[in-house]
This record gives sequence, C-alpha cells and structure tokens, in this order.
Amino acid sequence: MFNFRNLACALAGAALLANAPAALAADYPSRPIRVIVPYAAGGSTDQLARVVAQPMSEALGQPVVIENRPGAGGTIGVDAVVRADPDGYTLLFGNTGPNAVVGLMRKVSYDPLTDLQPISTVANVPMILAVPAGSKAKTLQDFVAEAKSRGSAVNFGSVGVGSLSHLTGEYFNMLAGTSMTHIPYNGGAPMVTAFVTGELDAAFVTGLDGAAFVSSGKVRYLAVGTPEATAVLPGMPAIADSVPGFRSIAWFGVLGPKGMPQEVVDKLQRVVADAVARPETQRIFSERNVEAKSSTPQELTRIIEGEIEQWKPVVRDARIEM
Repeated sequence: MFNFRNLACALAGAALLANAPAALAADYPSRPIRVIVPYAAGGSTDQLARVVAQPMSEALGQPVVIENRPGAGGTIGVDAVVRADPDGYTLLFGNTGPNAVVGLMRKVSYDPLTDLQPISTVANVPMILAVPAGSKAKTLQDFVAEAKSRGSAVNFGSVGVGSLSHLTGEYFNMLAGTSMTHIPYNGGAPMVTAFVTGELDAAFVTGLDGAAFVSSGKVRYLAVGTPEATAVLPGMPAIADSVPGFRSIAWFGVLGPKGMPQEVVDKLQRVVADAVARPETQRIFSERNVEAKSSTPQELTRIIEGEIEQWKPVVRDARIEM
C-alpha cells in the first residue's frame, strides 16, 4: 500500500532543503567573516583589503578578519577559497594575477571563471611607465625613440616573472615595436630601489609601489596605462596616446567560492559597494593613486574574461612560464 505518511515526510524534507539557502541568507552573517589575502601582510593587496574590511564589518555587524595566505603567485590563497564552504564566511580579496593571468603561464588547481563567484571590484590601479630621475627621456615619445634606437640594450624591471609588471613590459614591446630586456626582481621594493642604483632604464609600476620614490625625486612617471588620461594621476598622459591600443590596469576585488546563495552574493555586493563609496575610502585610495571602484558580479566576470583574452597572446608570444 502506498504510504502517504512517508510521502508527506519526504515532501516536507524537500521543502526544508529548498528553503535552506534563503534561511541562511536571512541570518547572514551570524559569525565573523574571513577574507583571505593571497599575499603577505603589508603589501599593496593587503593594504587595500584592510581599508575596505572595516566599513564592511560595520555594515555587516560582524568582524571581517583578514587572513594572509601568501605563496605561488597568489594561487595558494585562491585555492583555499575555492575549497571553502560556499556559505559566505570565507571570501577572497583577489586581483589580476591569480584570478586571471597566472593560469596562462602554469597549471593551477582551479579555473578562475568556473570555481569562483565574483562579487565586486574594489579598485582599479593603472600601471605606470616609470624611469629613473636622471633618465634622458623626459617624455613618453623620448623613451620610445630611445628604446627603438638602443634595442635590447634598454631594460625594464618587474616584481617577478609572470607578474603584471612583467606582462605589461612585454605588451609594450609588442605594441611599441621595442625589444627591451626584462630583469625580474623579488618584489616591488627591490625593483624600485634598482632605479636608485642605476640598474634599470624603466619599469611598469603601480602608484602603490612607486609613490614614495616619486615623492623623494628618485623616480619619474612618464605615462599611465589607462586608455586615456585619468584623474588618478592628474596631468599624466596615457601610454595609448603614443602606443595605440595600449591598456594595462590591475583590478582588486572580492570573490567567494562558487555555489554561494544568490541572496548572500547580493548582500555582499551592496556592502562592498557602500564601503568603496565612503569618502574616507575614496580619500585613502586617491592618496595611493588608486581609483576606488565597485562593480556588479557580472561586470567583474567580464573583466576577468577580458584580461584572460588580452594577456593570452602576450604570454604566448613572449614565451612566459612560471
């Protein structure tokens, strides 16, 4: 005989399971949230994460705790988030490197487009062409002319093989028709210090890395990697003015594991956007030559897709491996 009691229990159980994500979202968050930064404490990614963590904590009513998981170009931290429960209590403060380009240069344990849930960007950081203060190149046009005439005798530094500063230099070579030699360093500080000792002719840096050296008069900026002039660096010409089509901008943002309840994603997106829009956040970012900018999850997905498409031929043609 058909057991209507068992059927009723099964239907009730199914209803509870179906409503579980909604119930989770309604109570979210009920405990501290962990934000994994895939780099060491004190670096540029860590700095930006901590600026937005405080207003996020205030809005959510729970501590937002930064946890640094450095190593393997940021992929160790990303992998930890990919493997976490998709309940909104483990998030990633990601960026261009491990979330778009590292996987083009070596095998990684995750797919940046299918294993993570984008939530919102936090900032855009343009790459900047910098030269030593004593360089003969006073303008971007001067630099391009010198680089073409001297060929591989002109070098450029980066914060490491496969970094965005490395890829940007190779991208410049491709579009400008130059053949600068790449010299990798172990991080931003030793690279920028190399300017002072005369080891480098140029480098592509962020304002976060180079600000102290520029203010000290030891380094000069020539042009910025945004498609056109930007308020982040007032009066600075765009590299694209002399090298058509050039664009190099790092992004920073918040992501989570795939499978998070949509209500939680939506709530976090609103909270991140509000944190980014705060005047204090805008001020701090502006002082660091950073554009505070939020996005929708869909916009961040398109950004990552676009970066993979942009940097794939650069990695291939320059034969970059990590």
